[in-house]
Amino acid sequence: MFPVLETERLRLREITKEDAEGIFACFSNEAVTRYYGEETLQQIEQAEKFVDFFAKSFEAKRGIRWGIEVKRTKGIIGTIGFNGWSPKHRKAEIGYEIHPDYWRKGYTTEALSKVLPYGFDVMGLSRIGAIVFIENEASNNLLIKLGFKKEGVLRENIYHNGASHDTNVYSILKNERR
Repeated sequence: MFPVLETERLRLREITKEDAEGIFACFSNEAVTRYYGEETLQQIEQAEKFVDFFAKSFEAKRGIRWGIEVKRTKGIIGTIGFNGWSPKHRKAEIGYEIHPDYWRKGYTTEALSKVLPYGFDVMGLSRIGAIVFIENEASNNLLIKLGFKKEGVLRENIYHNGASHDTNVYSILKNERR
């Protein structure tokens, strides 16, 4: 059964086929994909494949991705979750994106503040990592604010839009959380 998480303003829930339009709205927006490492979507069918990928990843215990929904509204404004989940090694990587219409409203902080404890307390993670484009100041600052430690830089780690990009590597450990 897919877990539903709630915060004061948000409902984090399973992503379904009906969410393809919300996925497409995010991933067809170059402001979102600029620091995501995935090409900007051109067709709704590509978003439908994301929905299938998220479902299969959860079934195989490789990851879990929630749709972020503002309470009392219909449709998702973004996604958040863990990928690269290794139950054996008790680690995973966090990833998230939100449509620009919802930036700078505290939604990502609110969602992360609910998902991180879920990773540690329910999934049994000891380490949660994050990889962020160096130029993505908002995400870099957010992770530090939430207690992540910068571990270093992966040089030319992601090839995106015809160029190689350096990324920062962050982690937070279960015994370090606030």
